[in-house]
Amino acid sequence: MLNNAKENQQLEWKENWRDEYLKWVCGFANADGGKLIIGKNDSGEVTGIKNAKQLLEEIPNKILSVLGIIADVNLRSENDREYVEINVEPHPFPVSYKGEYHYRSGSTKQELKGQALDAFLLKKYGLHWDGVPHPGMTIQNIDDKAIENFLKKGLQSGRLDKNSQFDSPSDVIFNLKLLEKSYLRRAAALLFSENPETYIVGSFVKIGFFKSNTELLYQDEIHGNIFSQVDRTLDLLTTKYMKAYIRYEGVQRIDQFLFPPEALREAVTNAIVHKDYASANPIQISVYEDKIIIWNSARISDELPLERLLSKHPSVPYNPLLANAFFRAGYIEAWGRGIEKMKIECHKINAQEPEIKYDFGGFMVTFSGELPTNIKKEDSQKSSQKSSQKSSQKIIILVRENNKITTTEIADILGISRRAVAKQIEKLKNEGKLRRIGPAKGGHWEAQDPD
Repeated sequence: MLNNAKENQQLEWKENWRDEYLKWVCGFANADGGKLIIGKNDSGEVTGIKNAKQLLEEIPNKILSVLGIIADVNLRSENDREYVEINVEPHPFPVSYKGEYHYRSGSTKQELKGQALDAFLLKKYGLHWDGVPHPGMTIQNIDDKAIENFLKKGLQSGRLDKNSQFDSPSDVIFNLKLLEKSYLRRAAALLFSENPETYIVGSFVKIGFFKSNTELLYQDEIHGNIFSQVDRTLDLLTTKYMKAYIRYEGVQRIDQFLFPPEALREAVTNAIVHKDYASANPIQISVYEDKIIIWNSARISDELPLERLLSKHPSVPYNPLLANAFFRAGYIEAWGRGIEKMKIECHKINAQEPEIKYDFGGFMVTFSGELPTNIKKEDSQKSSQKSSQKSSQKIIILVRENNKITTTEIADILGISRRAVAKQIEKLKNEGKLRRIGPAKGGHWEAQDPD
């Protein structure tokens, strides 16, 4: 008789019992439960076991003594061959095997470590990353200006009532549920501290303009509380990294970006709210002539699976306290509506819908389009000339600050290739703005004042 069953999330076969299989029981208990069957091969065929009755006594006792849980262990038979079936229920609390935490994922067992273990333990205890108290953060570390900005935004959006204008920092913290005993939660550090990186590593945004996948022309970093990160990131994108293209409707001139700023705002806000801050990785925005990629570290989980995130009705966000604060301040309409709004804004200007996928350990939102053919060449030339002028001015400034600086150091600081630096230096020499005194090693630079 052909067995069409396969090992899956809740089913595992083993031909003989080994005590190490308690790890598999642990994995089922920490996930969605399942069955571990002793006496079947990898194809699901019953091979039978000789000591079935002995295992009926030993296995329950070992599960209880090592894992601290109770599992239903039964004797089964098929074609006169006996096997043991261990039924494991999902447990609401974390189950460990000798200090190790195992988890059943798909048809494999994984030992949870590091960030994955932290997230698992928080989930089992009904907590979220942003709701954990931070022992180094107190009400004295709150930035009053950040509180004022939050209240201003919330009042303007109508999400806060008029009486909120009189709230103190303590009132705001209490109303947003950011306080636990005498400690502030992690969300408070991100939302209202002057420098969140003091408490949470990697809590900033990095933007870079790329000529190609391997050639970075220039870059910026945006620091400060995460409300300000949204505003300052969008400001940089629309004033420095993106070009507005000109078109006419009759005699009316219209300046239009390749991608709608409101859609970009939604993407940046989503990245900040849903980011896995335990990863210590900054949000990364890669800008090209014809596309923008926004990436934030994240984990696909039962709380926030990709298919639910992309739907109109997602489950609770990974950082619900952050999401609530952003909603109160008017930055987001409602949980799960951001992606829908991005698509609507793109449709308004006949732009492509953004591509959204889970890649490189995080969510990646890609806006892409075609440059207007009638101004593509001219505009690119102007942009290149402007970038070149900025680089040459920065080189002059760097040389005046350190007349022994190397081309490699200049390239690292400006975020451009060493070849591009050499080209700019040669141009500055020809213009009489830069001069090398002495040999390549041991010499120094002389420069005029920058234009």
